[in-house]
Amino acid sequence: MSPSAVVTLVVLFLVAAYAVVLYNGLVRLKHGVGKAWSNIDVLMRQRHEELPKLVETCKQYMQHERGTLEAVIQARNAVSSARQQGDVGALGQAETGLRAGLGRLFALAENYPELRANDSFRHLQQRISGLESGIADRRELYNESVNLNNVRIEQFPDVLLARLFGFREAALLQFSEAEKADVDLKTLFG
Repeated sequence: MSPSAVVTLVVLFLVAAYAVVLYNGLVRLKHGVGKAWSNIDVLMRQRHEELPKLVETCKQYMQHERGTLEAVIQARNAVSSARQQGDVGALGQAETGLRAGLGRLFALAENYPELRANDSFRHLQQRISGLESGIADRRELYNESVNLNNVRIEQFPDVLLARLFGFREAALLQFSEAEKADVDLKTLFG
C-alpha cells in the first residue's frame, strides 16, 4: 500500500471518528431534553393528583367561591391535556392559567379562617406549593437542556449531521408575564 493511500485511510478514519463523536453528542443532548421533560412531567402528575383534593377541601368552606374553584379544575385539565400531548406551547399557557387560579384560591382562603385552620388544607397547600417550586426548578433545567440542544444543532459542523439525521429543535417551556407577576389582592377582594 502506498504512503498516500495510508494517509487517505487515516484521514477518512479520523473524519469518520469525528462524525461519530458529533453524532453521539447530539444524541446525548436530545435524550437530555427528554429526561428533563420527564422530570417536569413527574411533578405535574403529582400536582394533578393533589388539586382535586384541595378543591374538595375548599368546597366545604368556600361556598361563594365556586367560580374560582371551577377555574382551577379547568386549568388543571388544560395542563393535563397539553402535558399528555407534549405541546410545550400550550402547556406554558395552561400553566399560566393554573398558577393564577391557585394564587387566587390561596389568596381567597385568607377570608376563611376555618379553612386555613384545617390540617388537610394546610398540608395540601404546602404540598402544592412545594410541587410548584419543584416544577419551576425543573423548568429551568429543561430550558437549559433545550438551549444546549438547539445551539448545538445549529453550530457547524454539527448542523450537517443534525440535518442529515433529522435532529430537531426543541421548544422552550415559557410562562407568560402575567404568571410571573404578583397576585393583585385589590382585584380579589375589591
